[in-house]
Amino acid sequence: MRIVIAEDQGMVRGAIGKLLSLEPDIELVSEAENGEEALRIIRQTSPDIAILDIEMPIVSGLEVAEALKEEGHTCRMVIVTTFARSGYLQRAIQAGVYGYLLKDSPVSQLAVHLRTILKGQKVFSPQLSHSMFEEMNPLTKREQDILIHLEEGYSVSEMSKLLYLSPPTIRNYISEIIQKVEAKNRLDAVKIARVKGWMGSGLG
Repeated sequence: MRIVIAEDQGMVRGAIGKLLSLEPDIELVSEAENGEEALRIIRQTSPDIAILDIEMPIVSGLEVAEALKEEGHTCRMVIVTTFARSGYLQRAIQAGVYGYLLKDSPVSQLAVHLRTILKGQKVFSPQLSHSMFEEMNPLTKREQDILIHLEEGYSVSEMSKLLYLSPPTIRNYISEIIQKVEAKNRLDAVKIARVKGWMGSGLG
């Protein structure tokens, strides 16, 4: 099988690539250090499988999977990440990924999973709880944007100018967010949404 690896940490990317290249039936076509580069390489080389980290610069692994699904690309996407978050998992499933695996598994096990995926079967890390598959993101895209601005320290008046919404509307959104995520306050809402993976990805 022909594979591409997209991972922003050079040492991790190199280690995975080197170990998988030792497998007789796996050919490492190329590596990418960010999602934008990964998209370009996948479109140019059409590998069988792309291994994607989630939180990469410029374009996240989830955004890569979503873009390729929309294009109808035949490359099978596999998320390999440290993040066991329900929001990320749900988004990955919606993007049609064939695997969601955690990085604490040995590379030899990853090779086994890739062979299973090549046959058309889907593989999810056994460490993922059943609740993660059922727990949907309650936040709208607008609410996620507001939370990201709160996390970055923007005031209501600053967000009002950035998002072209009145301050009372921003406050209503914040109150709604706090209720939805069952938070105590704004900072707690940001923390809960970030841990759950409900605030998007690709932030570093």
